[in-house]
Amino acid sequence: MSADTEATAAPDPAPPGPVTPVSAPPVDVQLGSAPPVSAQLGSAAPTSVSGWGRTAPSTARLLRPRSYEEAAAAVRACGARGTIARGLGRAYGDAAQNAGGAVLDMTGLDRIRTIDAEAGVVVCDAGVSLHRLMEVLLPLGWFVPVTPGTRYVTVGGAIGADIHGKNHHVSGSFARHVRELELLTADGTVRTVAPGSELFDATAGGMGLTGVILRATVQLLAVQTSLMSVDTERAADLDDLMARLTATDHGYRYSVAWIDLLARGAGTGRAVLTRGEHAPLDTLPPRARSTPLAFRPGRLPAAPSFLPEGLLGRASVSAFNELWYRRAPRRRTGELQRIPAFFHPLDGVPHWNRIYGRGGFVQYQFVVGYGQEDALRAIVRRISRRGCPSFLAVLKRFGAGDPGWLSFPLPGWTLALDIPAKLPGLGAFLDELDEEVADAGGRVYLAKDARMRGELVERMYPKLRQFRALRAELDPSGVFTSDMSRRLAL
Repeated sequence: MSADTEATAAPDPAPPGPVTPVSAPPVDVQLGSAPPVSAQLGSAAPTSVSGWGRTAPSTARLLRPRSYEEAAAAVRACGARGTIARGLGRAYGDAAQNAGGAVLDMTGLDRIRTIDAEAGVVVCDAGVSLHRLMEVLLPLGWFVPVTPGTRYVTVGGAIGADIHGKNHHVSGSFARHVRELELLTADGTVRTVAPGSELFDATAGGMGLTGVILRATVQLLAVQTSLMSVDTERAADLDDLMARLTATDHGYRYSVAWIDLLARGAGTGRAVLTRGEHAPLDTLPPRARSTPLAFRPGRLPAAPSFLPEGLLGRASVSAFNELWYRRAPRRRTGELQRIPAFFHPLDGVPHWNRIYGRGGFVQYQFVVGYGQEDALRAIVRRISRRGCPSFLAVLKRFGAGDPGWLSFPLPGWTLALDIPAKLPGLGAFLDELDEEVADAGGRVYLAKDARMRGELVERMYPKLRQFRALRAELDPSGVFTSDMSRRLAL
């Protein structure tokens, strides 16, 4: 695909159809009774809450409603400091924290309500995880339309952050596949919100600040197997990588590159490029065709609760990067991989975020548009010269923009990297990168941010004023608030 703003769209997996209940497999989780939320609000002890990066914890009353009525009661009784919904805690920064107020743990609302197994449409509560959807839907021949690097994300979180995956250049963000949602707003009413409305566009990517998502109707992707057909190749440097992505991305549904940000000189930006498709049934070996849709994610031992600081320094990460690059094939095609290995390799290590030590880590992700390749090159060179020890660094291409006013993707190049939070001078360095990104017309991903300065947000998100105006009209008392919304004046 040429470096323009249009992407080659994949055909819809199935035409829209009526949503009907299914009888098997059983998916309606039976929830136990819970005391009234008003009682919990009166007695809930303050709890330390943090994002996945573990950098900026704050204390709030953590409440877990088990019905829509309890969620509404919690919103009505949240107090002066307001409340914010929280899923499985995979936002890296402070988006799902609310210091001194209440946080609604939505994982108690985890019912899959109905599945139309012919049209590939699911209706589920916001607390259902993508992992649970895969467990239930893959045996029926359906897959989630978009998944990030972890399947331990709730549907509500996927909409609130408008998540993207390796297929954005083809399929767009998660919100593009949401046909309807139920939203609990600050006045205590539940609104049915459809794509194309202002409220939908403010909620998709709105980080939970328009209300509490209770339920969603999602269009799925038809698949024949639970395996991926994967092509892997090495790129010698950043220019080589961008040329390969530009020339061939249109031929793959999924595409991502691991990039070595410690390599310098002629090898700056060297990478391992991985592309994939859902494997057709006739490509499986005979013994695998009897259970082609089996979903068996493996798990390794959890990361220790304490690891020494400095374990992931420049020397150790540089050695890892060298080994990873050299071990990758120069070119390999048609390798069969299971879905967890291709999409979610880190999910196999519970609590992998502990490997950065008690200081935690910052995940920095930005996007710059097509035509801003020089800005991308300059930022990669700066990161390389700075010696940021990141072994989880990926580069992808985004396709057409998404409907959400605060959705992160725009047509262009996105780079994400993990950096130990205690790296000396990191804050000032990232502030400088923020300025370069904003100058290039790009933006930083709110779902991963923990430290950006508020004055840059309007430059990065031009529809922020519309978002603020709608939020003020919908929630004049500021019921829905978070540490991030205060920090960035959202």
